[in-house]
Amino acid sequence: MELHLENRLGVDEFGEPVHSSMYRYLWSNGPKEGLEFADYSFEEHFKKAIASYPPREVLWDYIKGRIEKSGLRKYIQFNTVVRQVVYHNKTKKFSVTVHHLPTDTNTTTQYDYVVVASGHYSYPNYPSFPGFEKFQGRVLHAHDFREALEFKNQDILLIGTSYSAEDIGSQCYKYGAKSITVSHRTKPMPFKGFPENWEQVPLLTHVDGTTAYFKNGTSKKVDAIILCTGYKHHFPFLFDDLRLKTDNRLWPMKLYKGIFWEDNPKLIYLGMQDQYYTFNMFDAQAWYARDVILGKIKLPSKKKQIQYNQKWRAREETLQGYEQQIIFQGDYVKDLISSTDYPKFNIDKVNQEFIRWEEFKREDIMTFRNKSHQSALTGTISPIHHTMWIDALDDSMESYLAEKE
Repeated sequence: MELHLENRLGVDEFGEPVHSSMYRYLWSNGPKEGLEFADYSFEEHFKKAIASYPPREVLWDYIKGRIEKSGLRKYIQFNTVVRQVVYHNKTKKFSVTVHHLPTDTNTTTQYDYVVVASGHYSYPNYPSFPGFEKFQGRVLHAHDFREALEFKNQDILLIGTSYSAEDIGSQCYKYGAKSITVSHRTKPMPFKGFPENWEQVPLLTHVDGTTAYFKNGTSKKVDAIILCTGYKHHFPFLFDDLRLKTDNRLWPMKLYKGIFWEDNPKLIYLGMQDQYYTFNMFDAQAWYARDVILGKIKLPSKKKQIQYNQKWRAREETLQGYEQQIIFQGDYVKDLISSTDYPKFNIDKVNQEFIRWEEFKREDIMTFRNKSHQSALTGTISPIHHTMWIDALDDSMESYLAEKE
């Protein structure tokens, strides 16, 4: 298994949609201490403590190490696309049709359970604005952003205030963009520390030539427009009776325990929530799903499943601010692991580190990656990286893990 990143957009070598939204120079935008696998610490993998915000190659190596330790790789079939999933009420089984791309062959197999773990950050939400069709520059979605150096010496307009806007704007500044303008629909980003060439403005109204116009009456000439407008849940292999339809939120409905499709709990969804927690939450979900499949946990009636979901949704709707949202998702992970043998870890400590991360961002959006966090597994406080993020132009694993000179 190798980390393979191309600048290819649209479709891959097999004509399949490029699913990855990953780009060159991408570093973790949250502390690694918040996503650590409970049974495999970063220290175990790297044999030493490392800084809290690794670049993509370092994170990939960590994930790969966990897979190699578990011996799971031999069970994975690569270069295979799921074309269709159908549930048969008579047999109580799923027919799953897959396409093996290198051999261009289709096969259909029967399964008792189906797990949908395809994520929801690959199918862009792509709004349009008047004048886009004649804009004399480039318009792209964050999904297709691959290289910050492409925008060196350019005036960049970002639409949206999501994580993508934070990071792509920061990357473009770091690698030499002339200016960054961020257009918001409801409110600007709440951070301090933006560079002098970074401006926040209300929502774009239209574009004329190379000039962008905003709701407050201001305008700006721009060379490129990057839509940081989020993603849609997209499952083209599922029919409507099995397909999750939701916006991006902490508690999607119709999934008992955030996992089991209420109308047919043999269909399992993993990682469909908006996320603070990631790897360890996915793990907790997988452990719970495994125990249901093995008969160790019995699911309640559909009526009780719906009541459970309604209770969590009602709480979600009361949440105000990132601290309550983080604690909410931490409580969800606690709820999952309380019923399984997933290794227990200090979720309250993880909550604390996530909250500190949000505070660091608000103090200075350009320097939060220079901060240090504490592992809930080992208790180790991470060392400060040998180079400040703004000056770390080499994001290779070799450079990142090098000892400070």
